[in-house]
Amino acid sequence: MVKRISLGIDIGGTFTDIVAYDHALGRQFNRKILTSYDDPSRAVMEGVQALVEAGELDPKQTTRVVHATTLFCNALIERRGAKTGLLTTRGFRDSLEIAREKKFSLYDVTLHKPEPLVPRLLRREVVERIDASGSIKTEIDPKSVEVGAKTLVESGVTSIAIVFLHSYSNPAHEKLAVELLSRTYPDISITASSEVAPEIREYERASTTVANAYIKPLASSYLDSLAFKINKQKINSPLHLMISSGGLTHVEEAKRNPVQMLESGPAAGALAGAFFGRDDSEGNLLAFDMGGTTAKLSLVEDGEPLTAYNFEAGRQERFVEGSGLPISISTIELIEIGAGGGSVADVNQLGFLKVGPRSAGSEPGPAAYNRGGTEATVTDADFVLGYLNPDYFAGGMLKASIKSAENALDVVAKNAGMDRTQIAWGIHNVVNENMAGAARVHISERGRDPRDFTLLCTGGAGPVHAYYVARKLGLRRIICPRAAGVASALGLLVAPGRVDKVATVGLQLNTCDLNELEEIFNKMEVEATEVIVETGLDPESITFQRLADGRFSGQGFDLVVSLPQGPYGGDNSEAKRKELISCFESEYQQKFNTTPPLVPIDFLNIRISAKAVVPGSNVLMAGITESKSPSIKGTRRAYFPEAAEYVDTNVYDRSHLIVGEKFNGPAIIEEEGSTFIVGPGAFVEVSTTGNLVVTINE
Repeated sequence: MVKRISLGIDIGGTFTDIVAYDHALGRQFNRKILTSYDDPSRAVMEGVQALVEAGELDPKQTTRVVHATTLFCNALIERRGAKTGLLTTRGFRDSLEIAREKKFSLYDVTLHKPEPLVPRLLRREVVERIDASGSIKTEIDPKSVEVGAKTLVESGVTSIAIVFLHSYSNPAHEKLAVELLSRTYPDISITASSEVAPEIREYERASTTVANAYIKPLASSYLDSLAFKINKQKINSPLHLMISSGGLTHVEEAKRNPVQMLESGPAAGALAGAFFGRDDSEGNLLAFDMGGTTAKLSLVEDGEPLTAYNFEAGRQERFVEGSGLPISISTIELIEIGAGGGSVADVNQLGFLKVGPRSAGSEPGPAAYNRGGTEATVTDADFVLGYLNPDYFAGGMLKASIKSAENALDVVAKNAGMDRTQIAWGIHNVVNENMAGAARVHISERGRDPRDFTLLCTGGAGPVHAYYVARKLGLRRIICPRAAGVASALGLLVAPGRVDKVATVGLQLNTCDLNELEEIFNKMEVEATEVIVETGLDPESITFQRLADGRFSGQGFDLVVSLPQGPYGGDNSEAKRKELISCFESEYQQKFNTTPPLVPIDFLNIRISAKAVVPGSNVLMAGITESKSPSIKGTRRAYFPEAAEYVDTNVYDRSHLIVGEKFNGPAIIEEEGSTFIVGPGAFVEVSTTGNLVVTINE
């Protein structure tokens, strides 16, 4: 029997989304299940079982399973990881607390920097020293490793991070320490910085390594448990994991280096945005993914999400650089805020309405869920405004209670001195402004104009809020794909295999030996190919992208630039050197509008990104051309601020909208998993791709 089905699984803070895509029929089947916090895999298997029982998923015909989750990032933010110890070079015990000695809020005398994941009592020093060139100045003392590890294990740690000075240049001492600890303590999880973040900058490297060690035991047990349960369901297909850079890897690689998965869920949403918007935009999109707990925004230019090479987890201040824990990994560049359907609304001590970042999640969830929640949330406001259908919420997965939503809103309305409708619209409007404000910051920091972008909305709550977010940003077009509520899970199925590698070189481009540079690039490409092969993908399909962290000599910060294809050495070295210099200067000029004269260029780090085609990643985008049922299934009274009152609004069944169909707003478009709200003064057209394309009148 030919396998033809791909299974995508995306675990969010409120809902777990499951998509089974039949490649032969070009059809998908979806389930949204409330996330089970005590055991996230339970909700996954409930969704899989529901698809099997409905005859929509045949385990024996499943060719692959792809998974993304926010579980590890949430564990880091909420400090629910393993008890972790640190072994580091003598004299560097306090590097996690010293950090950069830079206050993210210069004049705040009450400022609290993020607490290190490893407290000082669980850090031990080792006698060893390697300099920046990789030369050994002091041989490692195995006894100091043994003593340090013994005290940590006796303190109850289950994971140990090893961060020795300049191990990116020479990992010999870290490898010896790993070998010793693995032999002595086989049940303790070990993480070496040279395997996780082999690049310069001591604090960032230590922070990344400690974060990996902190979530490694959780990742190992969770992924083993999920793989076992999937196989028990008679799905004997490889399990692939989404990593933060927007690619796929295999289970063992994810268990070894789970820090790569911190942003896997948001990365899937950004990939979905790029995929669904490619045919109905000019390639420039603002991908807006709003779920039950958070909202994510990412820029897509020329059809590709932007990539960053570090980010901060658990920021103390939402948009303030330096207020979180630095993580040195490749990740899709995005901004994430605590604004979702479950975001709790209340009136603060100053009498102002505040929405989020605290979320009701799935337990107990918004008041309308009727699962014990009593606090007013964004979802409750959307029910009261008439945007959501209580009898068809999340595809009918649960029957919502309008009465419970009204009771919760009445409490907030009383505290604010408003009526129920005013507070409901106020909550909806405030959360929209929170997201629009985040988008303005994200776009302006990259020197872009938001009006040059089309908003593409996904997630269970994204289509509900997209129209008024777009209005606030001055955008003229919105794209809403089919099955927007589970788009991230579907986005997993179009992701390539991907491996990112980095090496610190410290070369001056104008005078360095390009044969040496080529040799290091080749070494990284071989290592990346090995991981691609272990993932089960064809090495012949790999494409490599070369990059470098460059700067003009004397500068303190780097610019990551794309480099031309190699090879760089050999008889053509000088021509390639000129090409490399020109490439860096061109991107520097584009970024800063000028270049300093007669200053040589330094390459601090070099990087490669390897991508491989995943068999069965063909997902059809096509709308239906005929329907036996009318697209309008009734009307519902919904509130629109333009009318300042509730108005009778046409409700459309998304499954019956045919290609070329056109209508004006206001409109409510329902489908399993999401509802798209279009305000007055907008025009809707169904594209050949099946996307809804909305044009907002000026």
